[in-house]
Amino acid sequence: MDKLEFDYVIVGAGSAGCVLANRLSVDATKTVCLIEGGGSDDSLRVKVPAGILSLYGNPRFDYGYVGVPQAEMNGRRIPVNRGKALGGSSTINSMIYIRGAREDYDEWAALGCKGWGYDDVLPVFRSFERNLIDQDPTYHGFEGELLVDRPRDPNVVARAFVEAGKQAGLPENSDFNAASQYGVGIYNVTQDKGSRFSSHTAFIRPVAGRANLHVLPDTEVVDLDIVGDRATAVNVVRDGIAHKIVARGEIILSAGAIGSPRILLASGLGPAPELAAAGVAVKLNIPGVGKNLRDHIDGMITMRSKSLETLGLSFGNLPAILASPLNYLLRRRGMLTTNYVEAGGFAKTRLSTGLPDIQFHFVPGYRSHRGRLVEYGHGFAVHTCVLRPNSIGELRLTEDGTRRNALIDHRFFTRSEDLDTLVEGIKLARSIFAQPALAELEGTEFLPGRDVRTDDEIRAYLRTEALTVYHPVGTVKMGVDDMAVVDPETLKVRGFPTSASPTPRSCRR
Repeated sequence: MDKLEFDYVIVGAGSAGCVLANRLSVDATKTVCLIEGGGSDDSLRVKVPAGILSLYGNPRFDYGYVGVPQAEMNGRRIPVNRGKALGGSSTINSMIYIRGAREDYDEWAALGCKGWGYDDVLPVFRSFERNLIDQDPTYHGFEGELLVDRPRDPNVVARAFVEAGKQAGLPENSDFNAASQYGVGIYNVTQDKGSRFSSHTAFIRPVAGRANLHVLPDTEVVDLDIVGDRATAVNVVRDGIAHKIVARGEIILSAGAIGSPRILLASGLGPAPELAAAGVAVKLNIPGVGKNLRDHIDGMITMRSKSLETLGLSFGNLPAILASPLNYLLRRRGMLTTNYVEAGGFAKTRLSTGLPDIQFHFVPGYRSHRGRLVEYGHGFAVHTCVLRPNSIGELRLTEDGTRRNALIDHRFFTRSEDLDTLVEGIKLARSIFAQPALAELEGTEFLPGRDVRTDDEIRAYLRTEALTVYHPVGTVKMGVDDMAVVDPETLKVRGFPTSASPTPRSCRR
């Protein structure tokens, strides 16, 4: 590391950090350092969409956090998969391109986050996007860096799920990023001719030659130096050696809902009593750091089927399996192009207050009833998640003296309405699976199983089996209330001076 002082230091080369590094390094007079705890994303496992099965839980690409035992889920510890590579979680996710709903952004604005309403953020989304499928220009851009396409070769069973959803009374939705998310359809993906197109691929690779942009992979951030009323440096470990990276201008934390609060807490910024308990000197008492953790709790229905139209490992499917590498290499077609959750949609349970309150992710292959990545045989499955959970968890430092480890406590189902909504979601998913469009697959329900029928039986199943779809948010929330951490106008940590120039608005959304 021959250069240790920069104008901007960005922590985390994920979906946000890569965009920020791209935009800030446009100014050739400013130096930008982008720090990533993981390593290279140059791997077939990453590039080939079906390789996603080998990424989750793989320590090269996934931090593989695990939450604390959940009291309302039979004491189970829930995995928290987070990307550990250039591109962050966009390097290990399912590549689905979906933004938030208009109403959610407008709620932010109504709660005091001026400038963050839907009409404010939509132009920025459009500026990032290069839509390849000629969707409505009201909602889509065509000159940005991030490629958005249809799945290259969706499984016929994914289309059958959409038809079944229509038969169950849901509208077909060909664009979940347009006027409404309601309905079922085939998801758009961030891919380039059937290859993963991550934030790193979109925003950093094309500008990697900029002399003022320095990317540091395999670099662990320990904490920040806080001198007086500003953060001045980032303390890192690279190749086992400690370094200090000085910021002449700003330090930008974009390390995600787990990494960013952990770094703030380790730096003495957070709830004073908890910092003291962890042996960390308090620099600034900020009660909201690590609080307000929310995630999409998810239940699954797994079906067994003998149909070779579904993805699966079997003797009958052996010819297709053997042909798939060549099919992918020459044509970018076949089963290796799948992101496994090709179809899905948004629905309203009877408990909805008007907006969709559940989301479906349909898998045209057999999902293991034992949690394995691969099972012998065929089938199909659907994940159903609660979109706006009310259960609120937290993240706090472990009291091991390292300041590098965190306890993640989702507190799932501590609000009964989340469990009630998911029960209704499972019933809606079952109604879709019962439709004629899926009948020819002759599926047999394996999970929850035919004997799980009543609401109480479904609740018991969910307490035993529910997981998440890995969308943690909220732990350094933006806002104006007492538990907010980030000021919505300057994007600075609240409690620090706001007189300095804020990050350029083109980089802030």
